[in-house]
Amino acid sequence: MDVHHGMTGITADQLKQAHDADLAIQGEEQVTFEQAWADPDSGLVYCLSEAPDADAVQRIHQRAGHPADEIHPVPLTI
Repeated sequence: MDVHHGMTGITADQLKQAHDADLAIQGEEQVTFEQAWADPDSGLVYCLSEAPDADAVQRIHQRAGHPADEIHPVPLTI
């Protein structure tokens, strides 16, 4: 799960554009972006993905033009 700060006022269309930019290149790093959520009032955006590591996620976000401010690996699932 990664978090982006400072995206105050983001619209649904802008969120979709950012997510689509990630999807377009995600395979180059073996990342699969699953879902994105945003709160336009706080400027927080959350992205859920599966990836080999946090660096792969960050590389995709950087190349797509919106680097993550936080990346939280969640290695356990039930």
